[in-house]
Amino acid sequence: MRQSKRAWRHSAAFRLALAFAGMSMLIMVITLAVFYIRTVVLLEQRTLRQIAGTTQQLEARFDQGGREALVQAIEESLGDGEDSDRELLVLLDAEGRRIAGSTHFADPPSSGSDIEEQTLLRSGHPSPGYLTTRKLPDGSRLVVGHDRSEQLQMAELVGDAIKAATFLALLLVVGGTYLFRDLLEQRIGALRNTAAQVAAGRLAERVQPSERDDEFALLEHDINRMLDRIEGLMQGVRHVSDTIAHNLRTPLTRALARLHDAQREGSDAAALRAASAATIGELEQLNTVFHKLLQIAEAEAGAQRQQFTPQSLHAIAADVVELYAAVAEDQGCALRLVGHDPAQVLGDRDLLASATANLVDNALKYSAQTPGAQVEVAVRARDGQVELTVRDNGPGVPAAALARLGQRFFRLDERLPGTGLGLASVRAIAQLHGASLVFEDAAPGLRARLKLPAG
Repeated sequence: MRQSKRAWRHSAAFRLALAFAGMSMLIMVITLAVFYIRTVVLLEQRTLRQIAGTTQQLEARFDQGGREALVQAIEESLGDGEDSDRELLVLLDAEGRRIAGSTHFADPPSSGSDIEEQTLLRSGHPSPGYLTTRKLPDGSRLVVGHDRSEQLQMAELVGDAIKAATFLALLLVVGGTYLFRDLLEQRIGALRNTAAQVAAGRLAERVQPSERDDEFALLEHDINRMLDRIEGLMQGVRHVSDTIAHNLRTPLTRALARLHDAQREGSDAAALRAASAATIGELEQLNTVFHKLLQIAEAEAGAQRQQFTPQSLHAIAADVVELYAAVAEDQGCALRLVGHDPAQVLGDRDLLASATANLVDNALKYSAQTPGAQVEVAVRARDGQVELTVRDNGPGVPAAALARLGQRFFRLDERLPGTGLGLASVRAIAQLHGASLVFEDAAPGLRARLKLPAG
């Protein structure tokens, strides 16, 4: 039980909900307080204006018609039935004797000409009110006042209503806080549950997509994409580990067998040299494999992205074509570069040259046995992208194998020399540069398209 309470207190969802609820409650309290103050002030101002207005009217009647006119005006005002039971109008002579005025109020206390707060006697009971006294030219005094009891009752009623509303709002805020916390915890709980499943080794687990189109749905989508990527990388690591083990075991076994044969009695120096040369060749091949794997790992890690600078893809392609021109001529293959588009891309020159060289090398290798072999390299800019295309007219690739091109250690023809890492390196370099790599049937041959964002 204590742990459950501790979980509630330390829940970020609960604290967030409580913070928003507290802010809402504070705003509501401030709003109601302002409303209450404005209501009380409005009632008081109305009473004060009424006293001031009545006083001015009665003084004007005295100025026009003297005391008789004033007495008549007082009697008319008290007899009109409008608020007369709470209105105090009294005319006193110079000795303080009542001449005319309200009968249900006792003689009012003395006051100044300003409107003052006084306790009045209304029907024998004390009652709060406002009072002002004006001395007239004939020595008499005009007393004008107003009972405040109804005003105070109204203010008290408004205050009670505000208290009730505040209490009800507090209950709603508390309930809403817990409800908001539970709803938030449900959405976050699904993410935590999936994370726990993945941490336990079940990489195929995914967050159940929500039907709502909100921020949590976007987060769930992003997390599922991340988990897809992690699962793909883990599968790739397992595949690479298994393939490396296989590719290491075979050449090492051959090298060990040759060395053991060379150590047997009766082996001559020529056999020992031949075994050494073959072993060196095997080890150099292994060194090439590890170099390619390291290059792929660096590209996938994005370690060289910070070194990107504007590069002319056409110039890089021209250098690679020139480099492989002699190899193509020895194979009887026509290697040519078409197009002169100077468009630039943002990238690493060495990596882009390596990717282009691997594509050209792959095209030359698989079209070498084709009569009239041709390899065409083209660079074109279109729609904000720069496309490098390498096409050959060799035997091509079966449709079922096109999707596997670029996988580590995948080789279409095991009889041809190679490590199965060339196109995997190209794919890693493309991913590092935010590019796409597509292999298509050129009918005949194979077409590789490397599309990079123009820089």
